[in-house]
Amino acid sequence: MTVEDILAKLVSFPVLGGESNLSIIHWIKEYIESYGITTTLVPNEEGNKASLHCRIGPAVDGGVILSGHTDVVPVKGQEWTTVPFKLTDKGDGKLYGRGSCDMKGFVACCLAALPNMVKANLKKPIYFAFSYDEEVGCLAGPELAQAIKTHYTETPKYAIIGEPSLMQPIVGQKGIYILETYVNGSAGHSSRIKQEVSAIHEAMRLILWLENKMNRLIEDKRLDDRFHPPHSSIHIGQVDGGIAPNVIADKAHFYWDLRTIPMDKTDTIVNEFEAYCREREQELRHIFPDFKIKTIENHPPVIHLDTKETDDVVDLIKRISGNSKLNTVAYGAEAGQFAAEGFQAVICGPGSIAQAHRADEFIAKEELIKGMEMMKNLITELSSTDFQ
Repeated sequence: MTVEDILAKLVSFPVLGGESNLSIIHWIKEYIESYGITTTLVPNEEGNKASLHCRIGPAVDGGVILSGHTDVVPVKGQEWTTVPFKLTDKGDGKLYGRGSCDMKGFVACCLAALPNMVKANLKKPIYFAFSYDEEVGCLAGPELAQAIKTHYTETPKYAIIGEPSLMQPIVGQKGIYILETYVNGSAGHSSRIKQEVSAIHEAMRLILWLENKMNRLIEDKRLDDRFHPPHSSIHIGQVDGGIAPNVIADKAHFYWDLRTIPMDKTDTIVNEFEAYCREREQELRHIFPDFKIKTIENHPPVIHLDTKETDDVVDLIKRISGNSKLNTVAYGAEAGQFAAEGFQAVICGPGSIAQAHRADEFIAKEELIKGMEMMKNLITELSSTDFQ
């Protein structure tokens, strides 16, 4: 099967983040095993989802993990001109379909290169690592990375996460944490605003605190010029509360998105916010004893990536991608999770992140060619006795 044939098959599985991915993962499993490679599934507790990993080549230290996710984002509400879950070639050099870019294009390159990997005289192994639920919080990444670390007698050294980067090596990724804050105030007539505790007014104070916290980080020179923007960002994306203009709101809640540069700690920012919430509760409970502020996780935090330019993986990815310019991203990915398990990690894959998550998502055929060239170069590298 060509890389386009494989991509068409992968796109045909409408597996959204949060849903069972067993259909696509079992197809991938059967495809890999048809080449005599043993695969291992890492299921979730319910047994309706699974990650997959396998090794191609000798059981020796120093191999390379190629990692991608099998889920995609929804298409509902988007105005597509093609059928989302059918790979479409319009003759314009692009292949349209949900997930074609993010990131089934990379997975297709891995699978299309498998026959050559099997035939090669690899001196160091290549590992495939395909996860689920990346699009709803990188939920399976930590378990998959840990499974690879503990399953094999040997230890892989590198991890390449194939998120769409136009084949540009990415060495830094912001940490991401999405939270929900709920405010419980007291209802009443709007004329009694000083005798009640408005959940909306308090929610706005909390939102202002978060914005001011972001600004203080900038003022304190908490900056990393590798990123754009070069500071940790705090964004409130959704607010809800109240029932009428003349009724003091007894309920309000908002969702906030925290993206941290490596020098800033998510826990520190959240703990400071919680301390402020406790201050507000103490100040206003003499008016309304049941006044309460509660913050919960929308999904677990995704750890940042902070690969050093002197790490060996940087020279490797420059050689095999043909691109020496390094970059960073602010979007979430599993790279930091693999790095946390001790693998030198980078992000590099075909396609542009600008095409991800939108209607008529596509990957340029030229990008697939570049992805396959990277696979070819990787095989050559790992077949050399000089590879370290």
